[in-house]
Amino acid sequence: MVDPERARFSAWYELFPRSASSTPGAHGTFHDVEARLPYVAELGFDVLYFPPIHPIGREKRKGKNNSLAPSAEDVGSPWAIGAAEGGHKSLHPELGTLEDFRRLVARAREFGIEIALDIAFQCAPDHPYVKEHPEWFRWRPDGTVQYAENPPKKYQDIYPFNFETDDWRALWEELASVFEFWMAEGVRIFRVDNPHTKPFAFWEWAIARLKRQHPEAIFLAEAFTRPKVMHRLAKLGYTQSYTYFAWRNTKWELTEYFTELARGPGREYFRPNVWPNTPDILTEHLQFGGRPAFMARLVLAATLAASYGIYGPAFELLESKPRDPGGEEYLDSEKYQIRAWDLAREDSLRGFIARVNEARRDNPALQSDASLAFFPVDNEHIICYAKATPDLENVVVTVVNVDPYHTQSGWVELDLAALGVDERSPYQMHELLTGARYLWHGARNFVSLDVTRSPAQIFRLRRKVRTERDFDYFL
Repeated sequence: MVDPERARFSAWYELFPRSASSTPGAHGTFHDVEARLPYVAELGFDVLYFPPIHPIGREKRKGKNNSLAPSAEDVGSPWAIGAAEGGHKSLHPELGTLEDFRRLVARAREFGIEIALDIAFQCAPDHPYVKEHPEWFRWRPDGTVQYAENPPKKYQDIYPFNFETDDWRALWEELASVFEFWMAEGVRIFRVDNPHTKPFAFWEWAIARLKRQHPEAIFLAEAFTRPKVMHRLAKLGYTQSYTYFAWRNTKWELTEYFTELARGPGREYFRPNVWPNTPDILTEHLQFGGRPAFMARLVLAATLAASYGIYGPAFELLESKPRDPGGEEYLDSEKYQIRAWDLAREDSLRGFIARVNEARRDNPALQSDASLAFFPVDNEHIICYAKATPDLENVVVTVVNVDPYHTQSGWVELDLAALGVDERSPYQMHELLTGARYLWHGARNFVSLDVTRSPAQIFRLRRKVRTERDFDYFL
């Protein structure tokens, strides 16, 4: 199976279409998202990912901040899929029509952006499946269905499918047809919610069937679970997988984990897609680290892995307030309400994100994970690593201060031979975020990372070249 380049190298941006309106409080539409495309393209992302865009259940609907007592105005969670208007093959009526969606998909491609959809195989209590196919759910003696749980989280507004039903063949066919429906509407990228809670055999069968029809399709597994299970899903056909990156913060943790991803036995089939935040994950590091933490985590994600993503606009607007002390849920989360975002805020990271993504596009070394190598630094708060193309024509060295509170300095020690540099010659380090150029000599060189300016530097290594006229320049 030959996957498209985007399976190996991609930058994802997640947004809630219902929050895309320019009018505060108004429900966003696909037309509003279309107006947002230039912004996403300016940031440098090539995949625009939506949470579920289907009708949302009204029975047991959640209110703001996961309240069990919603008001009449509450819009509910997009993952509580299905209502009188339809289910997994229907659109939320306030977002627009299928024709609007088709137009959005086509318009996004004009900007070099692919639309990715969330596929969550679960149902709201009033999903049409519950009445039409009660045999697909596990019923209690009292006539109710056990709602979904992922301790300590409880999802009273969601019913899981019973994959052990005697009617499993019809269930499998219907679920595969959900993918096929959206593929017919032009979608080729899918983020699949909690695939590890469904049978492995189903995914092996379904993905093989879908890839026969559309070999270019990409499937991202949202499986924050045991490593063996994540690797099994990759072997069964998943193109990419979420990772534990969000919870790897120290130099040692990052070095160990990404060495395993790049050099371990899974490197031939397990493609990581790393995210510093998601609608479900606001880490303690981001809650307290401020702007430097957001900047450092972005650079780490974008340069350690060839595929990465952010949940925006929460990320570029530095959203950091948790709902509960010690928790990772956002206060006033978009999962339960419409949010209005001021994209023009002066403190936005949009310019910084655009420069990082530009560096990724311009440097083939950052478009693969195969060459990742870490180098020593005499400061445990600074991490240094490099990526290079096989011919060493493109070499990128990244240094990041993982302490968001203090300026950190140290001596990095590069393996010049591995990077194709003559240790007797000077070489230029072109810093891609600021444009600054530094002349380095030898393996050991000094760096200082001031968190009040930028906690990271991305260097393009340029070797000294002498022309026939004895004119030196750096290539």
